[in-house]
Amino acid sequence: MILLLQQRYRLIKPMGKGGSFKTFLAVDESYVPSVPCIVQEIPYNEPKADIYLNQVQNLQRLGEYRQFPTLLAYFVENQFFYLVFEYIKGDNLASLLAKQGTYHEAQVWQVLKNLLPVIKLLHEAHIIHRDINPENIILRNYSQFKQPGNELADELILVDFASIKLVNGIEDVIDNNIIGSPEYAAPEQISGNTVFASDLYSLGVTCIYLLTQISPFELFDAYNNVWLWRDYLTNSVSDRLGEILDQLIHPDVKARFQSADAVMQRLGINIKIPAYKQQRATSHWQCVDNFTGDISAVSAVNTLAISPDGQTLVSGDNDKKVKFWDLQTRKLIGNIPGHNQAVKSLAFSPNGQILATASDDKTIKIWQLETLEPIITLKGHTKAIKSVAFSSEGWLASGSWDKTVKIWDGETGDEICTLTGHKLQVTAVAFNPQGDILASASCDRTIRLWQLKKSQNCPFTLLGTLTGHAWAVLTVAFSPNGQILATGSDDNTIKLWDVNTGQLINTLLGHSWSVVALAFTADDSLISASWDKTVKIWRVSTGEEIDTLASHADSVNTIAVSPVAQMIASGSRDKTIKLWQLVKQQ
Repeated sequence: MILLLQQRYRLIKPMGKGGSFKTFLAVDESYVPSVPCIVQEIPYNEPKADIYLNQVQNLQRLGEYRQFPTLLAYFVENQFFYLVFEYIKGDNLASLLAKQGTYHEAQVWQVLKNLLPVIKLLHEAHIIHRDINPENIILRNYSQFKQPGNELADELILVDFASIKLVNGIEDVIDNNIIGSPEYAAPEQISGNTVFASDLYSLGVTCIYLLTQISPFELFDAYNNVWLWRDYLTNSVSDRLGEILDQLIHPDVKARFQSADAVMQRLGINIKIPAYKQQRATSHWQCVDNFTGDISAVSAVNTLAISPDGQTLVSGDNDKKVKFWDLQTRKLIGNIPGHNQAVKSLAFSPNGQILATASDDKTIKIWQLETLEPIITLKGHTKAIKSVAFSSEGWLASGSWDKTVKIWDGETGDEICTLTGHKLQVTAVAFNPQGDILASASCDRTIRLWQLKKSQNCPFTLLGTLTGHAWAVLTVAFSPNGQILATGSDDNTIKLWDVNTGQLINTLLGHSWSVVALAFTADDSLISASWDKTVKIWRVSTGEEIDTLASHADSVNTIAVSPVAQMIASGSRDKTIKLWQLVKQQ
């Protein structure tokens, strides 16, 4: 068994196993002291990678509610797919049963009222749990359970999502042999035809086990296909509860409740949906301008850059032009044909006097900002160029779909050398503020760090390779002090890395589609842009999401941060550029 994952999550002991998946109690050693967490291991099938990500997106949304554990991280390692969940402190219903003995009717009513809204949310997210049983239901606060008349006053948390099945036209990735816990699985689930009502069956069987403390196998007469749970009761139950439980556990799925709503209606009680977890703090960024109308891009905005003095905004689009705006007047000052194909990346030199533009036409153009004229065209890449970046020492790096990174003299345009090693297309390059480390990202799911050595053949040599993303890495950015590298990926996550050690610091979850652009602000906040149409603001020190900017009508492709003002520019496939300002609170 691998004991340390991602050089961060140490597996302490197994907690459960079903079919080909395993669950472990673990600790996250990136914190001091270590923080407990739950790690679930599932065999990874690469051709179905998009299905895994589909499941993750649904679990992320559910984790926003109090009665679901937060999904902290996910990754692929050693041919397994791992889910990392928050550790819920408390007792599960099975252990509570062992401590206190069989449940009374009032306690079972509380179980139903507490869990039915949870199952309703689960099913509305197109997820069938497939393993609802007493061990997977945790009471967060056991002390309240013991108070007479206040049983189960705190929330029940539904855990263990290794066996989930998506019901949205996409097949699940779990081994068909995994059917959850056989004692609690519905007949149709055992035969491989799981439906939403299968979870309700498992909930009903859980309730009769709590009432009897007898294995469900012994409560069912297989020969006559009937349940005999009433014969094992130590405390009587009302006819009303008995009828509801009988319908929940009916062997014929057509005779069973078909939805959580139907059960709640039968209960005759208006049950509240689980509450959200603590609301995120807000940083109060507001959209202060929207470049539309006569200065609108005629096609998707692919890339943005703001000059070092904060005076000029430049954009590159699919229309092959380079557009220049005066940020003081918010007026278009140049709309100039620059390339033969889409412009994909922009970078200002440290002194702000020249601009580099990269294009799908395999060229880089160097522009004189004062005249808004291209003065040099750099040729050498054999495929589309997706990213360019200047160093503080004047080097220009470019990343291309030809799988290479090239280093150029930023003043003369001379090609210095070519960095190779990525197995697939290079998607992004970035220099640290000191100019002595270059990061390159690739569709091969890795990030390479290159150290400035000024050797005879090439000024940069490979320092190390970072791995951990489950899909292509699309964007990289260094923090203002150069100590942290942020990476965004097709796997919808942002990862923060310690540049000195190469260790993963944190994984930021929140976007529901690819993260395609990253930028740090001067105060060490992180800005991210995603194809999910949003821009998010993160507090780097805690990994907390503190704001979401959601005004674009289509995918956000690019962002730029003003180095002299608290301003963000975002460009989108909706053909607009938006300016966001940090508004001071009174």
